[in-house]
Amino acid sequence: MKKYSLQFPILLILILWFAGPAFAWIVSEKATGRQNILVIMAKFPDVNPSLSIERLREKYFGKLNRYLKAVSHGKTWIEGKMTDWYTLPHEVGHYRLSSHNLAVDKQRVHRLIQDAINLADQDEDFAQYSMLFVSLGAKRQDYGMMGLCGYPGMLGWQSQIPVRTTAKGQRIPGGVAIYCENAHVGVVFHDMAHIMGGVKGSRRVLPCLYDHDLQAQKGSFRNQYQFYLVNVGFFDPMSCHFYKPNQGPPGVCAWTKLRLNWIASEKIVEIVHEKKKLLIGPLSKGESKVQAVRLPIDATTYYLVENRQHLGPDRNLPSDGILIYYCDDEIAECRHGKSPIKLVDADPSVPELKGAPFTLTGRSTYRDEKRRVSVRLLARKGEYYEIYVSNGR
Repeated sequence: MKKYSLQFPILLILILWFAGPAFAWIVSEKATGRQNILVIMAKFPDVNPSLSIERLREKYFGKLNRYLKAVSHGKTWIEGKMTDWYTLPHEVGHYRLSSHNLAVDKQRVHRLIQDAINLADQDEDFAQYSMLFVSLGAKRQDYGMMGLCGYPGMLGWQSQIPVRTTAKGQRIPGGVAIYCENAHVGVVFHDMAHIMGGVKGSRRVLPCLYDHDLQAQKGSFRNQYQFYLVNVGFFDPMSCHFYKPNQGPPGVCAWTKLRLNWIASEKIVEIVHEKKKLLIGPLSKGESKVQAVRLPIDATTYYLVENRQHLGPDRNLPSDGILIYYCDDEIAECRHGKSPIKLVDADPSVPELKGAPFTLTGRSTYRDEKRRVSVRLLARKGEYYEIYVSNGR
């Protein structure tokens, strides 16, 4: 299919018609509506928590909930419960992890989750909830990782969650994430979003957008290699968690919104073998008539165009303008130099993809001659951009 030529537009249109406007097989069916979360508060016998339950409650059910409502345009929200402190049966060293994903001891992840849910087994009915958080009374330097998704994540995503309580045999609903007490809201959202995305066809609907192989290397960026900054940079917390630690996370990109079913199909304009002038509104505003433009190349690859402005959750972006992504739905995870989504960098002279947006005062035109795709900025009208797009012409 990748060798298909656009001289056969009717065949391409038929393929896209049956595929649906957002490739429905990789769109989550549970990322809208109420997210009912059980937060299990777990401390180690040799580490004293630094933050109170009330302060952590504000993070999970206050800050995170407000952010989730904003980026989903009110399509989803958080309710739920926090337990009192439970003390895990072993000291923190028994569970401590590597800070590198590919070096994590999965048995230790399983062990911590198993011990935490066993402690809450007699007190809670897990079936009432859509997911579980294990909130640790410890910091990253104690545990090794700031946050992680146990399932779908470190414990795989090929089948249902491979953990159940020992006494009552309760299964974990939806998924489970683990967080240290000082985990940023962007970290919490990142792993929660994996759970909301779920699993389809033995793959995660919403994978990490940072490079896992680079994450396994040491470097100078936050004590690691710049693994955050090779695919989507600071323009989505699935990539970077946050731009600055003293700010909230950035908003999510259109690709993430599509996979989580947060953009209505009528707000996505598809351009197939035609030219068109469009007025595209800020992605962060749900009332924008056009929130994203998709330029299909074949059945699985396409360009995605969005307008990111310093509004709402997007106030925490490094820069604003028109962002263009090349997407390939055949790629499931960011491994071996590949990614299901990559930013087109408008200004590579600016490090860390901070100059990626196309603007009228900078680079205003993008052309892919091989695929016969072009995007040109015509004018800015307040928060909106007038753009000219062409696909296959």
